[in-house]
Amino acid sequence: QLQLVESGGGLVQPGGSLRLSCRASGSILEYYTIGWFRQAPGKVREGVSCITSGDTTKYADSVKGRLTISRDNAKNTVSLQINSLKPEDTAIYYCAAGQSGISWCLSPYEYHDWGQGTQVTVSS
Repeated sequence: QLQLVESGGGLVQPGGSLRLSCRASGSILEYYTIGWFRQAPGKVREGVSCITSGDTTKYADSVKGRLTISRDNAKNTVSLQINSLKPEDTAIYYCAAGQSGISWCLSPYEYHDWGQGTQVTVSS
């Protein structure tokens, strides 16, 4: 059974960068579409980026230009580089695995396996 574990979150100052990782066990991650989502307190879960099994990528308009999603198949990992962090990026970040095509891959309903999340806090 596929299990996902996120890492790389933490406290960072505005303008800083973080690299989040989603490591899989129990299955081969490159066969899946992987999405990154975030959820701030009192807000709905928001899709920020996704990468299909064919390595097509997509980004939410709210973060476009600041995020880069990538795969490392040798490590069975998908990473999310976040630059120019803003206080409004503060949230728990989750990765998820599914079989979605690129059109719907920012929707949380397309995913069947989720990690536990990693906290990102942007504050001075």
